[in-house]
Amino acid sequence: MLRSLRFAALFSGLILSASALAVDIDAASYGYPLTNPFEATIATTPPDLRPELPLDDDINQSDRSLTLRPEREFILPDNFWAVKKLTYRIATQDKPAPLIFLIAGTGARYDSTLNEYLKKLYYKAGYHVVQLSSPTSFDFISAASRFATPGVTKEDAEDMYRVMQAVRAQNPKVPVTEYYLTGYSLGALDAAFVAHLDETRRSFNFKKVLLLNPPVNLYTSVTNLDKLVQTEVKGINNSTTFYELVLSKLTRYFQQKGYIDLNDALLYDFQQSKQHLTNEQMAMLIGTSFRFSAADIAFTSDLINRRGLITPPKFPITEGTSLTPFLKRALQCDFDCYLTDQVIPMWRARTDGGSLLQLIDQVSLYALKDYLHDSPKIAVMHNADDVILGPGDLGFLRKTFGNRLTVYPLGGHCGNLNYRVNSDAMLEFFRG
Repeated sequence: MLRSLRFAALFSGLILSASALAVDIDAASYGYPLTNPFEATIATTPPDLRPELPLDDDINQSDRSLTLRPEREFILPDNFWAVKKLTYRIATQDKPAPLIFLIAGTGARYDSTLNEYLKKLYYKAGYHVVQLSSPTSFDFISAASRFATPGVTKEDAEDMYRVMQAVRAQNPKVPVTEYYLTGYSLGALDAAFVAHLDETRRSFNFKKVLLLNPPVNLYTSVTNLDKLVQTEVKGINNSTTFYELVLSKLTRYFQQKGYIDLNDALLYDFQQSKQHLTNEQMAMLIGTSFRFSAADIAFTSDLINRRGLITPPKFPITEGTSLTPFLKRALQCDFDCYLTDQVIPMWRARTDGGSLLQLIDQVSLYALKDYLHDSPKIAVMHNADDVILGPGDLGFLRKTFGNRLTVYPLGGHCGNLNYRVNSDAMLEFFRG
């Protein structure tokens, strides 16, 4: 059934291409079981519906480091030694093959769960794979970002492009036949800007680029996620925090199971139990995760640039210094606060002014509308129920990408990327 669905989707795509309509996958035939977008975002796909992937021991891979911002050796405290160089992961075949660059989502490192999944999927299919951290990740900001203030997507893409060039220079013996590019969530937005940059730089001449669940309007997406933290959750009061509530649920869940099993199927199994999270609790969990990412970004950017908004510029930080007070202060600043206090002042100083609306347009897919409309090598896969989408976002994608857009009815935010139907479609796209 899964195979027939894949070919049905492919066949419908061929029919619709003449009129440049997006490929909308029918909910009844899709087969993805989670209809709640919050649950899909958190628990992803049931294990028995995921593709078979190789084990780590079966992959020829290694972690390597790049020295890109040597001046940071003197700016960053000694206990930041692990991020003074940028680490990436490369998996190589034993014969000539295409190479796919993977860009992680908001705040995520190169070895994030989704990047690991995508690496295994493409490696099994015969590709060399390079896993890269998000330009908003702690390590990328410290070791690779020129201005250490991510959020201006064009500049983030330029930083990422230099990283890609450095990776290739460090691996001259890898026999690459051609280059592909993909990213998920914010990494998909970055991938679009990297592809556009490559049209003039011509360092890679990417043959195909796939954007997985990208934000259309970056400001809308981060606002949607920030609002989830404000969700009113039953059971939380002055004496019981959200984290205590979730921890108590997990504790009861493991007690009922009789053992602790921390694998990637945990959250799906947990959500099928009596201890499952409610909609409000799931929304709070997603929002809290994003808030921690925003706090990392704000803290790291402030520290490197000595802005004094979170960490006093001359405050001595050593290996024994507790960073908890600074983390608490950073958590009080959501992404809108980070944009207002750090991104916009830096952007205006470098571009001689500009309004917030102008910045929003420049950092979103809007800025690349004509290029994305006219470039046949770029495709998008998205979900109709994705929590990061706002009014009009799917309409923009339909008008811009036409039949190069596939819309799945379910999956939340990236929750169905490890569903076999989606993995087959991703592989089909790169195979042509």
